[in-house]
Amino acid sequence: MGILNVTPDSFSDGGRFNERDAALRHAERMLAEGAAIIDVGGESTRPGAAPVSEQQELDRVVPIVEALSSRLDALVSVDTSTAAVIRESAAAGAGMINDVRALRRPGALAAVADSGLPACLMHMLGEPGTMQNDPHYDDVTAEVVAFLRGRVAACEEAGIGRDRLLVDPGFGFAKTVAHNLTLMNEMAALQALALPILIGVSRKSLFGKVLGRPVEERLPASLAAAVMCIERGARIVRAHDVQATVDVLRFAWAVRNAKGENHGA
Repeated sequence: MGILNVTPDSFSDGGRFNERDAALRHAERMLAEGAAIIDVGGESTRPGAAPVSEQQELDRVVPIVEALSSRLDALVSVDTSTAAVIRESAAAGAGMINDVRALRRPGALAAVADSGLPACLMHMLGEPGTMQNDPHYDDVTAEVVAFLRGRVAACEEAGIGRDRLLVDPGFGFAKTVAHNLTLMNEMAALQALALPILIGVSRKSLFGKVLGRPVEERLPASLAAAVMCIERGARIVRAHDVQATVDVLRFAWAVRNAKGENHGA
């Protein structure tokens, strides 16, 4: 899943792809590099980010979704929590909703149910503006699994079948370094939900805190984390650096599926 932020303030690439032509070129590049999904976001959810109005998000996202879905042979995902954006994006050709708030905003469950689209439910406590203000868990992995189980139940009650759902543990969202490391180590526990697992670790501040690397020097750690997540059950990896990520995942997948054949030197 290649990231296409059409925001002025995303932590890694804010302001770079706001215009339609630039967004199209970047999406084309990511597809050429091996992306299967383009994830369009019009609201920054970095720690400390301020919310945007519904109209701002619609103005940023819907024209890009329309352009991508009409011009490119790609599944277009929309990274949104807002019911109106879900509905308008579905009408514009989106093929998936990716919601960091797990469809908890007013009207979001009904909008996805009516759209017929698949949706990814991510774990997060609070809102991006405050989520890193001393988050606490007694058992982070168990609590993430329980939260996602509850949101899956809410979706089913709203008429969204399990066959339309994915889950995301939400690395970097309302979690300290220790929480993130523990959750990544124990991520296989999410397989108990019996749903596809999507993860986003690309260029996260976690790597800056553990390794002391600025955002432009976090690719090696991002790739290592992606491989570890694949080994623990992830099946979709959301990334900025598509070509490098595709390479490491293809190799990790080849090793995972090797059948023990003996090859000569």
